[in-house]
Amino acid sequence: MKMFETLNWLDWLILSVTLLTIVSYGTYKTRKNKNVQDYVRGGNSSHWWTIGLSVMATQASAITFLSTPGQAFHSGMGFVQFYFGVPIAMVVICMVFIPLYHRLKVYTAYEFLENRFDLKTRSLTAILFLIQRGLSAGITIFAPAIILSAVLGWNLTILNIVIGVLVIIYTVSGGTKAVSVTQKHQMAVIFTGMFVAFFLIISYLPDDITFSKALEIAGASGKMEVLDFSFDLNNRYTFWSGIIGGSFLALSYFGTDQSQVQRYLSGKSIREMRLGMIFNGLLKVPMQFFILLVGVMVFVFYQFNESPLNFNPQAHETVITSSYSQDYENLINEQSQLFETKKELINDYLNTKNAEALVAIRAANLKDDELREKAKVIIDKAADQQLLKVET
Repeated sequence: MKMFETLNWLDWLILSVTLLTIVSYGTYKTRKNKNVQDYVRGGNSSHWWTIGLSVMATQASAITFLSTPGQAFHSGMGFVQFYFGVPIAMVVICMVFIPLYHRLKVYTAYEFLENRFDLKTRSLTAILFLIQRGLSAGITIFAPAIILSAVLGWNLTILNIVIGVLVIIYTVSGGTKAVSVTQKHQMAVIFTGMFVAFFLIISYLPDDITFSKALEIAGASGKMEVLDFSFDLNNRYTFWSGIIGGSFLALSYFGTDQSQVQRYLSGKSIREMRLGMIFNGLLKVPMQFFILLVGVMVFVFYQFNESPLNFNPQAHETVITSSYSQDYENLINEQSQLFETKKELINDYLNTKNAEALVAIRAANLKDDELREKAKVIIDKAADQQLLKVET
């Protein structure tokens, strides 16, 4: 495949070294684990920054860094309101949950339920958690596997197995501490990648398009509407749903989900646990804001560079070799004409700040979304015709 051939030695080196280093480091750091205390609670040796980064990494999986920019690309910055309740939840957890778990010296959140109720309640809750977490882990592995499959040209099933095996090696061999210490470095790699991606996108914009102009273009396209104080139930993300619904959702997730509880129970002291959670609460919203901003900048980039009708190369190949190829080509031509129209409208708006141009830009973006949805329908038909499964 062409994309496989364009992956040069530096790409391979970074990918291989990152994967092997993370797995080896996690296994090495936890080689002296001797008992359940070491395995489940990491020997209570984690500092607050390790706890905070580990908690963030547990929630901010590959899905976050793959799908959240896409969310901003299509819908704008409003999704950040979903996280407004996280700091509130962190305060409640620090005041109520952490002292409770610490005083009872529990290994899991569900051990508390046995103390409070009975073994049946604990077992049922633990089983439900394992089912939910198992399904979630599968999706979390599947997301990066799709990207690597498109880039490397490898079989998707094989990639799922390879990624799963690598994760299992250091998780099973090292327990909680292995996960915590590796996630700390994973977050460093992820943040570095996001910052590099952000500045590369800015550098690839036309010379006369500064960052402030890029924000202006995004705003004209309706992508910078961060806050929505309305009480409209048809709006998925509002300030109020983030503060109220987000608080309770974060409270249930960070306070009772063992994947999170295990992270802060590994802290050296109750103070370290609390500082770690406050650190997470303070950094979570800015982090999500920046990730969304990357997606918005990608959107601006494609206002000056023609984008594919569908970003999955396999989907494009599937439909082009089918009987639906002409229908798809017609959509591509229509999108090309729309791209030229949008460029003219954006230049007009930047020069004149014309309100009519602003309305026309938003209408053109809606038309672009319609074309992409039509393309997905055609791709699905082509895939069904060839008995293939293609992600769109």
